[in-house]
Amino acid sequence: MNKDKELKEALDAQGNKISPVLGDDVKNYLIDIDGTITDDVPNEEPERMATCEPYPDALEILNKWYDEGHIITFFTSRTEAHREVTEKWLNKHGFKYHGILFGKPRGGNYHWIDNHLVKATRFKGQFTDLITVNKSIEVFDDEK
Repeated sequence: MNKDKELKEALDAQGNKISPVLGDDVKNYLIDIDGTITDDVPNEEPERMATCEPYPDALEILNKWYDEGHIITFFTSRTEAHREVTEKWLNKHGFKYHGILFGKPRGGNYHWIDNHLVKATRFKGQFTDLITVNKSIEVFDDEK
């Protein structure tokens, strides 16, 4: 692991070790595959996984983020049975990445709850550099 990607020790208010964190300059991207970096191919049609084409802007931006030192992990609803065809496809098209997590729940409408900061960006058809905007989000009522 590259020096700028090393996990840093973290402590709670009492000085106890908690899960380590990345430096503020490294983002840990979790990126869907189907419908995000290529056509939306359902698990029920795995033969299409080998022949679909990547979205060029996705390949360009994700490899740029990788080269900038960020962590790229694909998080997909594809199953472990699709690992070989998925890895072969990613490598054939030149995607740079650190890992793949299979078995993401299907159906969308995700609501991620975590003790670490989570930022979500909904893919709407084109990869570009990210910008900062203010939007309304659902949060826990910390006044209860």
